[in-house]
Amino acid sequence: MSAPKAKSDALSKERLRLWLRMLRVTRQVEAALREKLRLEFDSTLPRFDVMAALYRDREGLKMNELSKRLRVSNGNVTGIVDRLAEDGLVERIAIEGDRRATLVRLTSAGCDAFTVMAEAHEGWVDELLDGVDAEDAHHIGELLHRLPADTGARP
Repeated sequence: MSAPKAKSDALSKERLRLWLRMLRVTRQVEAALREKLRLEFDSTLPRFDVMAALYRDREGLKMNELSKRLRVSNGNVTGIVDRLAEDGLVERIAIEGDRRATLVRLTSAGCDAFTVMAEAHEGWVDELLDGVDAEDAHHIGELLHRLPADTGARP
């Protein structure tokens, strides 16, 4: 095997190990967050994600915009929004001139509930990543920004 080929193979293997490490850590953190949301708020991570997206866009989002932002199907978002509406945490607003589109936004109670959940979520993530200091967190974040975006194109 030529030296460039061996170097390329070694790099490929190292990148594979990195990917598997990132995947393992992501799954562990996500599992812990799911459990904490369930136990402390009787909620789910997808429900938290919907509320977070709506919290960022206080004026609300069309259902299709919400599903695009979360990268999930319209059907998944509809079920979550239905339950949030039943709980009084979101409201649906008809869009004038477009009978098929609906705007969804957090209610005042939804904003309050999300604020409490988001604060707890931040604390949990802080605890879960306790072994990473501020400098390392910044450095890891910078390194991750070098990775390709959704399209596979280099940033």
